[in-house]
Amino acid sequence: MMRLFLKVISYLFHPLFVPFAGTIIYFLVTPKYSPLELQSGNILPIFILTIIIPIISFLILRNLGIVKSVFIPSIEERKYPLYISIALLFMVLLKVIPNNYTAELYYFFLGLIAASGASLLLLFLQFKSSMHMMGIGSLLVFLISLSIHFEINITLAISCLTLIAGLIASSRLYLKAHNKAEVIIGFLLGSLSQLLTIKFWL
Repeated sequence: MMRLFLKVISYLFHPLFVPFAGTIIYFLVTPKYSPLELQSGNILPIFILTIIIPIISFLILRNLGIVKSVFIPSIEERKYPLYISIALLFMVLLKVIPNNYTAELYYFFLGLIAASGASLLLLFLQFKSSMHMMGIGSLLVFLISLSIHFEINITLAISCLTLIAGLIASSRLYLKAHNKAEVIIGFLLGSLSQLLTIKFWL
């Protein structure tokens, strides 16, 4: 039962959903007036570029035998989805956000690119950092930063995300997808990459 629960956690909070989740969180949290055109101008293209296209890419890679599982266990397999992810994040940064500019989202995506790039670099050093923890680390720091930036009390949301981060870490360890070092490094990559971009918009 515990194994099933933690596997569901791994699926629900897959790193694939992080860029879109960060975008939704921003528009839910921001007190700034956001016209519908600005919201849809960001949300829809980001949904297509960061969820739909990666899913199609994964299915193609699986059919070609390049990757075998949605959790991409081997070091070599992980490189291809990361190449695709970084390219798509750059497309969001260069083509989507400038048309409906929001500084907070711009630097959130810049942080995601930095974290993904660092994770890719570690793969060449034969180290497999946890993408799940990288994703949740990015989201958690982004949410805390938004709370400080807009001076709003979203302690409950931050607490829930912290709990989710703990559950994700437990699931990756329990399912033997990662060891402790890989989980910690993954979380640090995600959180530090966001912390480094905060000074540009906070």
